[in-house]
Amino acid sequence: MKTIRFPDGTAVPALGQGTWMMAENPARRGDEIAALREGVQLGMPLIDTAEMYGEGEAEILVGEAIAGLRDKVFLVSKAYPHHASARLLRQSCEASLKRLGTDHLDLYLLHWRGAVPLGETVEAMERLVDAGLIARWGVSNLDMDDMAELIDAGGHACATDQILYNLTRRAPELDLLPWLADRSMPVMAYSPVEQGRLLSHKALAEVARRHEATPARIALAWLLSRPGILPIPKAGSVRHVQDNRAAADLTLSDEDIAQLERSFARPTARRGLEML
Repeated sequence: MKTIRFPDGTAVPALGQGTWMMAENPARRGDEIAALREGVQLGMPLIDTAEMYGEGEAEILVGEAIAGLRDKVFLVSKAYPHHASARLLRQSCEASLKRLGTDHLDLYLLHWRGAVPLGETVEAMERLVDAGLIARWGVSNLDMDDMAELIDAGGHACATDQILYNLTRRAPELDLLPWLADRSMPVMAYSPVEQGRLLSHKALAEVARRHEATPARIALAWLLSRPGILPIPKAGSVRHVQDNRAAADLTLSDEDIAQLERSFARPTARRGLEML
C-alpha cells in the first residue's frame, strides 16, 4: 500500500481506521472490535480515536480490539481543547492510555482549538514526548491561520493536521493543503465519505460501475490518489473494512478523476475550515 510520511520520517500505510461513533451500541460491539482487528491484519495499522468519542468508551473498545496487537498498531488519540493546558494535558493523556491499555501513543492530537493558548499546548505536548507517553503530536481542525500561529508559538514538531476533507469538502485545497504540503505535514482526512451522505451521488455511481466497485471505495480511492492525504474511514463490520481496504488497490484513471472533480467542484473562493 502507498505510505504517508510524517515530518520525523515515520511512514505509515495511507489508509487508516476511524472510530467516531463506535461503542455507542452494545449490540454492535463485537462487530466493531472484529472490524478493527481485521483492518490491522489487512495492513491498516493506524487507528484513530479520541477521549471525546463516547466520553472514553471508544478508547476502551479500541483497547479491547488491539489487545495482543499493540506492536502492529499506530495508535492515535485526541485531547479535548479544555484539557490541552500545562496542568491538565498529562492527566488527560494518562487517562486515555489507561482506557486504551497501553503505555504510549504513537500520535496525540489537540482535537480542536479552544481557549488554551497554542503555545501552552505545544509545551505540554513536548513534555509528553519527553516523558515517553507519546511519540509525536499534532492537531485537528486547525485552519491555516491557526496553523501559522501554532508554528510561531514553537510548534515546529507538529506532525499532522486532521481535518474534514472529502469530495464534498474541497475548500482546503485552496490554501490549507498547499501550506501543509510546503511543510511536509500530511493531512488526516476524517469523514472521508461524508458519513455516507455522498455515496448516492450519480458521478460516484458511474465511476464505481466502471470499476465494479462500491461508491465508498471510489471516494476513498480519490483521496488516496492525492499526495499527503491519509483517510481514516470508520468500518463497523469485517465486510465493511474489507471494502475500505480494497480502495488502496484501486487505481483511478485520469478520466475518472476529472469526472469526479467536475461533479464535486471545489469552491472558487476561500472559506473557513468546516467541521463535523
